[in-house]
Amino acid sequence: MGKAIAIDGPSASGKSSVSKGVAVELGFIYVDSGALYRGVTWQAIRTGVDTTDSAAVLDSMHHAEWDFFVQEGAAIFSIDGDVPVQELREKGVREAVAGVAAISEVRKFVVESLQSLENFGSLVMEGRDIGTVVFPDSPYKFYLDADPEERAMRRYRELVAAGEDEKAHEVMDSLKKRDQIDSTRKADPLVVAPGAQKIDSTSMTLDEVVQAVVDAVKEGL
Repeated sequence: MGKAIAIDGPSASGKSSVSKGVAVELGFIYVDSGALYRGVTWQAIRTGVDTTDSAAVLDSMHHAEWDFFVQEGAAIFSIDGDVPVQELREKGVREAVAGVAAISEVRKFVVESLQSLENFGSLVMEGRDIGTVVFPDSPYKFYLDADPEERAMRRYRELVAAGEDEKAHEVMDSLKKRDQIDSTRKADPLVVAPGAQKIDSTSMTLDEVVQAVVDAVKEGL
């Protein structure tokens, strides 16, 4: 069984970029846990399901065929034979995913799916409950954070680069709403995992954060 590095934190805290960098440095498989929640959301939307109807979302999720595989150093999945990538970043998915991810049965499905990925080898997994729920026994746990304003600007720049024209204040409002849902939901709320090393990336470069994680892992924490 391989190692599992857990990297948690709120939206736009740098989890994706840092996790990808750490995975490359260590030769591990990168896993974006949030993609699975977005996948469940996307599947519900494309099958015409109201994402606020928990029973309908679960029916859509359970009736789909999910396959997992590794491609170019990352664990990805297909749903009914389709591999969604850009679709997972569409505005409709972004706006509905927090509500879908708060459904306890959805979380159970995603957590079990994520845990099964250890069969592929050592992982660097980013999310919001990796160190608390998915791999609570991992000795390699990190919590990334940054000032809300900095996180909002990071997300804003991402959206502009992707051709989205959302205004900065709308992004800030969206982040605040997501933070509130994530930290107060009954099932697996966003918290700092026991034993996790907390890193404030507000004034750090991406390379500095990646190196801090890699160094800590190599030292065995």
